[in-house]
Amino acid sequence: MSIENELQTVEGLRAELARSQQQVADMAAAQEEFLRAVSHDLRAPLRHVTSYGALVREVLGDLPPEVAQGAEVQEALGFLSTMDQSARRMGLMIDGLQALVRASRAPLRLQPVPLADAMAQARATLAPAEAGRAVEWRVDADLPTLQADPVLLQELLVQLLGNALKFTRPVAQPCITLRADAAPAGSVAFTLQDNGVGFDPARAGALFGVFQRLHREAEFDGVGAGLALCRAVAQRHGATVAATAAPGAGCAVRVVWPAAAQAAQEPGAL
Repeated sequence: MSIENELQTVEGLRAELARSQQQVADMAAAQEEFLRAVSHDLRAPLRHVTSYGALVREVLGDLPPEVAQGAEVQEALGFLSTMDQSARRMGLMIDGLQALVRASRAPLRLQPVPLADAMAQARATLAPAEAGRAVEWRVDADLPTLQADPVLLQELLVQLLGNALKFTRPVAQPCITLRADAAPAGSVAFTLQDNGVGFDPARAGALFGVFQRLHREAEFDGVGAGLALCRAVAQRHGATVAATAAPGAGCAVRVVWPAAAQAAQEPGAL
């Protein structure tokens, strides 16, 4: 092959790469726009559901006592209660979508962040969830410093620590451990371990999906968006996050972080 043909081949490959990159960027932008529209446009009808549900409850409450205490009205109030709970849950799901959009598209401002300091800040944020509980915290003294966006890293830690606090509620002596781990060359790693209820490891693949839950809502609150947010934050930094667990034996979440973090090539990917 002549040099001229080789140059033409290279130029063709570059053009194809540019087209592919533009297609991916267009897909990411379309995904962002879709999520933004969904999370914004659903707010108005949701407000109507919650507002008019409250108005119906007031109307029923104004009925004569002998009617208001009747079986039909009490049944209607039960329906309204279920409707209100579902509407509030939908609101939390919309909040989760908006958080995912922000985490996936916000400018990435990398700087050195000591993990110990970020951990302390996350615990302070979660103080209300820990209030009144005797949680034992075991935190390594030699936690690494991460190259990270401090705001996004804080969101990741709040979600991880919040889950650990939530799923250790039924445990008589809750214990949460944060330790540094061995990592591949060019990376640092840490693991958050709790002694909570755990989950079926066969379902671990769904753990980081949007709105995926491994426990019944009656047992633990939440809509299943927190770990999807953690995955989005990790991907923005070129990091990985994975979890292992067993029923009744707690959960371990391992995060492997590039020593010199870089923004993911596709910041719109969720």
